[in-house]
Amino acid sequence: MKIIPIIMAGGSGSRLWPLSRLTYPKQFLTLEGEQTMLQQTISRLSKLEVECPVVICNEEHRFIVAEQLRQINALNEIILEPIGRNTAPAVALAAIQCLKDLADNEDALLLILAADHIIKDNTAFINAIKISTSYAIDGNLVTFGIEPSSPETGFGYIQAGDEISSGGVSGAFKVNAFVEKPERTVAEGFLSDGGYYWNSGMFMFGARKYLSELHKFCPDIYDSCSKAIQSPDKDLCFIRIDHDIFSRCPDLSIDYAVMEHTANAVVVPMSAGWSDVGSWSSLWDISVKDERGNVLIGDVIAHNSSNNYVHAQSGLVTMLGVEDLIVVQTKDAILVTKHNAVQDVKKIVEELKTAGRSEYRIHREVYRPWGRCDSIDAGKRYEVKRIEVNPGEGISLQTHFHRSEHWVVVAGTAKVTLEDKQFLLGENESVYIPVGAQHCLENPGKIPLEIIEVRSGPYLGDDDIVRIADRYGRV
Repeated sequence: MKIIPIIMAGGSGSRLWPLSRLTYPKQFLTLEGEQTMLQQTISRLSKLEVECPVVICNEEHRFIVAEQLRQINALNEIILEPIGRNTAPAVALAAIQCLKDLADNEDALLLILAADHIIKDNTAFINAIKISTSYAIDGNLVTFGIEPSSPETGFGYIQAGDEISSGGVSGAFKVNAFVEKPERTVAEGFLSDGGYYWNSGMFMFGARKYLSELHKFCPDIYDSCSKAIQSPDKDLCFIRIDHDIFSRCPDLSIDYAVMEHTANAVVVPMSAGWSDVGSWSSLWDISVKDERGNVLIGDVIAHNSSNNYVHAQSGLVTMLGVEDLIVVQTKDAILVTKHNAVQDVKKIVEELKTAGRSEYRIHREVYRPWGRCDSIDAGKRYEVKRIEVNPGEGISLQTHFHRSEHWVVVAGTAKVTLEDKQFLLGENESVYIPVGAQHCLENPGKIPLEIIEVRSGPYLGDDDIVRIADRYGRV
């Protein structure tokens, strides 16, 4: 039976602010190694015989996901959720879509993974999946339980029952109960008693079995998802579903909707150095440290300091005589907190949101389907941006009502459309775009195009754009 990885890449990642933002959450960040968390999630499956992954993400993140998948040659179907409705509906959409590509009586095993987890021991991870395959083929719904290393109160727990075998394979246990995040004394009892595992939120089951159980226990979710994806709008690799129908779907996790009710829930224990990277402190826990217990990333100098996590993104950070600190510096914000206060980072994000500040939502440097732009200076009637356009890409044919623009090419070659004229600009050449003029910028070359854009006018917001034609389907 085919194994199809389903990668859930939604979520806001507010607990890792300011590096993680609403428009660029943690699953798209490179927190360790050279790949992003999404890319690592897919790459760690390379030693398994699996199909190309199906990714589920928010509409707003579609181009980020597509580009990161393209970079590792894993671009496939991307299901776009118009609104977040938790994991049970998300996986239902994926299951229905996967079955559309199969014969009437054919089935597939779905391997449900989150895009924002870290796995240190890939061999143990792969072995757990191989054990689960036999149980899933037999009609069980497998959840992966993480062997606990501490009385963690931030995770739900799974209580394992009797061990069962399937097709000569052993290593799975019937699920006795799912337990909500416990108090510390309760969690300590779980570790002392044994037979309890952290709930990882990873699963394996047959697509038809999952939909059958979902229909039995949560028919509202099943019906909403079936109707929402019945006639999807396909655009390139993107699959858009009906917004109005899906918005009425109940908001439930797989655990609440199915796993707590089914008679076929089994747990496969996993000891693979797993972390959901739920805070800056947890990232410090799993990172390689120096002899003083420090994790120093970027341009950092630490003297007589210990047990700190410092991430410097845009300039020199120096540490002198301090300990147990988390310091995260981006181009537009700095977070300084103690290890024991990191769970309250979300309160800072909420305060920024309430105050109407953009830092909770977006970075100074933002990614576009054609490349990226960085706001490097701004005044009352002007703004300066550094723009990078990827080879073969280009911005939309557009016009502005309130601002003019001046483009200076720093590197590469620019193909410029200005009203009814088209021409090329090389390094150190420039062009002026008057207010109201139709214009387009493209990169016809083989290397990134870099320009400096100076905007001037009474209103400089990005919403002062009227798109006349756009290759990415934006309006």
